[in-house]
Amino acid sequence: MTDDPPFGFDVRLPGGIPARYDNHIQRRLSALRGQYSDQQAYDAMLALEDTLLYEVYEIRRPPHGGDLSHGVSIVHPGKVGDEYFMTKGHYHAVLDTAEVYYCLRGMGMMVMETPVGDWAVEEMAPGRVVFVPPRWAHRSVNVGRGEDLVMLYVYPADAGHDYGTIESRGFRKLVVERDGKPALIDNPRWAWPDRRSSQQAGGGQG
Repeated sequence: MTDDPPFGFDVRLPGGIPARYDNHIQRRLSALRGQYSDQQAYDAMLALEDTLLYEVYEIRRPPHGGDLSHGVSIVHPGKVGDEYFMTKGHYHAVLDTAEVYYCLRGMGMMVMETPVGDWAVEEMAPGRVVFVPPRWAHRSVNVGRGEDLVMLYVYPADAGHDYGTIESRGFRKLVVERDGKPALIDNPRWAWPDRRSSQQAGGGQG
């Protein structure tokens, strides 16, 4: 017998808020200080309002091997300068763990990279699944026009989060609008990591 029986819940669209959740996280513009390339546009926008960029509805699970944390991530539409609204992005504290995202609504991109600078980008659209392998940092970007990017996510409950590495270095690629369409550009503040120290990356909580 177990005190933790199976359960189910609905994800109500178009809003995407799950009928069951344990924690509601709200990330505002101030939480992404230093992550947007156009600092002048960032400062001007923040001076007007600390805009809500994205929300996470968590189903909390005990941090034990074999269990799965899951929930719904909602990235709102908008831009800072020509760069789309995005999540902070993170590695997992336990670096050798993976994550799966299933897009329920909206259009987006999943930006990913490894501690040694390999990178990849996958498109997100309703019905599309993206698998983030172990050792890959990941960030969700909403490239839609006026529509939330809503995704269901699942990852090992003992994986943890490392936001600090991304806060200090950023991602190698940025997603910006060019001629009305999303485009990838190099991040001017990104630098090649030290390959020896990057093998030990992944510690700490954001």
